[in-house]
Amino acid sequence: MSYTHSNMCSGSRAARRTFEFGRTHVVKPKGKHQATIIWLHGLGDNGLSSSQLLETLPLPNIKWICPTAPTRPVALLGGFTCTAWFDVGELSEEGPDDWEGLDASAAHIANLLSTEPADVKVGIGGFSMGAAIALYSATCFAMGRYGSGNPYPVNLRAVIGLSGWLPGSRSLRNKIEVSHEAVRRAASLPILLCHGSSDDVVPYKYGEKSAQSMSSSGFRYLALKSFDGLGHYTIPKEMDEVCNWLISRLGLEGSR
Repeated sequence: MSYTHSNMCSGSRAARRTFEFGRTHVVKPKGKHQATIIWLHGLGDNGLSSSQLLETLPLPNIKWICPTAPTRPVALLGGFTCTAWFDVGELSEEGPDDWEGLDASAAHIANLLSTEPADVKVGIGGFSMGAAIALYSATCFAMGRYGSGNPYPVNLRAVIGLSGWLPGSRSLRNKIEVSHEAVRRAASLPILLCHGSSDDVVPYKYGEKSAQSMSSSGFRYLALKSFDGLGHYTIPKEMDEVCNWLISRLGLEGSR
């Protein structure tokens, strides 16, 4: 599936970028279908590897949808082409954000969730760059719109970010505070952030700053869990935390 976005520049024609997303892998629930979670892989990875991890988790009531990001040049890698949910040049609050790429990926994910049954709770989770898109989607849900201004169509019930960061954190508080409805939605959304203290790819301080930025912007239902000695990868203890959190927050039956 592809998405085309246009940016109008003063005195010039629209610059158009088309994003071709890769294959989506689905892990069907082994029990009663109560929730659907989109899980987003990290930079250079794919949906297949995510699905292989998730199908081992003791969560029979969850359907997992694991899309694959578009293949594109990534500035952080010197223009090297790989799967990436958006372009990123550096991890810093001063670095430019690829709003077009962020919106395209968030819209692709929301589209995948939009066909789920009305009685099924939906959420988004991810690792590293996938976590960044999950958190960006959380801000879109709270504001009721994408960065482009188009309406955000999904009622999120849970968001998980492992070893990630929040794009656009600088301006988040100002965007949320101008709307009572945005404040209400932000306060209602459960968010779990997990980060390793020894992460040398996305340092722990970025996870911590993201949590602080979201909490101060009204995301009050947010928990940050640190894992001593953990680098930029997942471990069973961390995934156990994710499982327990999802069972509790989504009220899942028959798990474990």
